[in-house]
Formats: sequence, structure tokens, C-alpha cells
Amino acid sequence: MSTPAISFIHHLTFGDLPQDVVEQGRLCLLDLLGVALAGRTTTLSHIASDHAVEFFAPGKMRSRILFDGRVASPVGAGLAGAMTIDSCDGHDGHAETKGHVGVTVLPALLALAEQRPEMSGREFLTSLVLGYEIGTRAGIALHASACDYHTSGAWNALAAASLVARVLELDPQQTREALGIAEYHGPRSQMMRCIDHPTMVKDGSGWGCMAGLSAGFLARQGFTGAPALTLEQPEVQRYWSDLGERWRIMEQYFKPQPVCRWAHPAIDAALTLKQRHRFASEQIREVRVATFHHATRLAHAQPATTEQAQYSLLFSVAVALKYGTVSFDAIEGARLTDAEVLRLSHLIRTQEHAEFTSHFPKERVADVSVELHDGRVFDSGPTQARGDPDLPFGAAAIRQKFRQFAEGVCDARQAKDLESRIDDLGSNDAPIAPLLDLVLSEIRV
Repeated sequence: MSTPAISFIHHLTFGDLPQDVVEQGRLCLLDLLGVALAGRTTTLSHIASDHAVEFFAPGKMRSRILFDGRVASPVGAGLAGAMTIDSCDGHDGHAETKGHVGVTVLPALLALAEQRPEMSGREFLTSLVLGYEIGTRAGIALHASACDYHTSGAWNALAAASLVARVLELDPQQTREALGIAEYHGPRSQMMRCIDHPTMVKDGSGWGCMAGLSAGFLARQGFTGAPALTLEQPEVQRYWSDLGERWRIMEQYFKPQPVCRWAHPAIDAALTLKQRHRFASEQIREVRVATFHHATRLAHAQPATTEQAQYSLLFSVAVALKYGTVSFDAIEGARLTDAEVLRLSHLIRTQEHAEFTSHFPKERVADVSVELHDGRVFDSGPTQARGDPDLPFGAAAIRQKFRQFAEGVCDARQAKDLESRIDDLGSNDAPIAPLLDLVLSEIRV
């Protein structure tokens, strides 16, 4: 049995991609690599990479780990790479999936490209776009057909499996089995457990990458899987009928700040007030945030870990009000004990706004009110997060974000070389190998 997805996986060509989709693919790649560079500084990334080296030893297939240089199996390299990107929490996402696909697509594709040294830059970009298209639709379909709110790994596993099918040239039946195995074994982790109790398990994307790659390799050997309901059941066909016409990669949002997307409307509203009225954080007496229900659950006023800080609207808004920005170094290490940030964090009050909740997940909105000690009160009004497709972050801003994230992790020459190679990607049929050598070599941090 063939499906639109299976046909798309095996027949999409670089020539089928509109120019704006090609450009978006390059921006997604650059953004993800910047986030990965910052992620390499985290304890989470080092644990995951050490784990991959120790417990996912290479066999016939060998893959280098993202910005690490050590070798593991493709499955292990994918696991470590996705966890590294997830550890920074600055990666792109999609509103309707309530999650992220690029975090799995890129590490899976890198691990597979190591097996095809002749792969061209055009084929690499085509496969990257393909992963976004399959993964995003699988996420929307799963949310529409499953009763629980699951992490991204539950559905981005299908993106990883689709990449195995394409890069290693599985036949249509093997591809169907791979997608079915990936959906069946994709981690149906409960997302709100990680929101209420933030730890390194995060959004499940490392496990999704691992499960999806394993599914593809198993199907290649004849292992069979249950049909992927997110692709085959009649009620989800509307999500797949426009493959190759509607490009879901163009609907991805980009994050200015490396924290949970749900906190971004409140952060942007707070930053707007600070820039407009030019008050100092020490002048603030009280902050009130009206927002959608899920965002009110980001309630850790005094985070003890980077993960707790990333899932704290209170702490991240406090950082924004003190520093005028939310950089990655502000939510890790000694900065978690900043006395002024903690003072602000404890005085912020959140409340659910029913109308904002009704618009979630397609829109994420917050209204922030700041009262100063002198009695003045400033209100932001309803604010949507920057970086959404209708409030685009812009190519120049994404490039600047990459440079900021890369700063201090790799030298300026390396960052410039990486950016230049991505700009050239797809301009000719040159092999991808030189770019792989850049992103799969050790970065000393």
C-alpha cells in the first residue's frame, strides 16, 4: 500500500522546491546549528553524548556526534544530537504541533549523511525539507487523533524514519513498515509532566530521533510494524493531501529566546514595556501577566537548574525585566541565583485569560502589566510572540542569533565558515562532506 507520504518521500527532488522553501531550509539549518553550539555547553548534552559513545557503539555504520567528533552508531549519534539541540531550547517549532520537528530532523539527517559521502548539498537540503514536511504533518495529525498531550518525540520519530527510507533507499513497503514502527514506538510522553516538573527529559525529541532511526533500520531488515494511523486513517488524510503544494516548513516559528515558547509572549510584552518606558528593574513593585492556561503552568519562581529556568515564565520574564534580553547564559550556572532576578520572579503573578486560552495553540498571547513603586502602571496590551510566521523574525535576525549563540563556543572564523557553507548549500551539486566535517568535529567548550 502506497500513501501520499510514501510517494513524497521517494520522489521529491530539489527542483520541486520553491526558492523561498530552499531559503527557509538554509535558515532552519543555520538556526539549529547555532542552538546546537550553545547546547554543547550544557551538562545534558555531555551526558547524552557520553551515553551514546558508551552504549551505542558503532558497527557496520558509524556516525560522528554533532559538534563532538566522537563516533557512535547512527542511532546513538541521532539521540545525542537531538538531546543537544533540545538542551538549549532555542530551536524552531510549529504552533499546531505544539512542538518541534527540526530538533530531530537535523541530527537524523546528519547521522544518515555520514553513510552517503557522495550526497550532494542539494540532496541534503531536499531531505531536510522532506523531514519538516513529514514531521509537521504527523504532529498535527497525532494531536488531532490522540487523546493525550504528548511530547514532540511521539511524532517527530516519523520524520526520522522517513529520512532513513529516503537516504538508504528503502522500498515502498519497507517505508510503510518504518513509519508504522516509528509511530508505534515513538515516545508518547506526557508533555505537561515535564512542564510541571522540568528535568532533562524535556520534549522527548532525543528519544523520538532514536526511535525513528531504529524503526528505519529495522524495516530495512524485514521487521514489520503496525500501520501508521497518523498517515493512513481516513480522518487525517486532509493533512497529507497538499504535500508538495503547501510547504509546512514555511510555517515554523523561530525563537528569539532559548526558553519554552509559551513564555515568549510575556517576555516580548515585558521587553516592549521596558524599552518604551525605560524604567529600571529596581523600580518595579509588581508584575501581572494574563496569558493562556498552559503558560501559567510555567511557574517555577526560583529555578535550581537550567531546565527549570527554561520552563519558567516567571524567571525568564524577570531576566528580561532586569537585563532587557534573555540570553542563554542568564538561565544557567551562577546566574540562577541573581538576587534581583529572583526578587522580580517572586513578585510576578500570572492568571489565565480565557480568550487567550481559546486561541491556543494557533496563537500564543499575553498581556503584561508593570506597576512601579511610584504608583505608575504600564500595560502592554495583548502581545503575540515575535518569530511566528505572521510576525517573522527575519533572515538578518536569525543570522544575528546564530552568531550570538556561537560566540564563546567556537571562534569567529569557524562560525563564519559555517555560515558561508550553509549559504552556498544547494547552489551546485557539490558534496555535503565538507559541511559534515565542520558540524561533526569536536567543538571545545
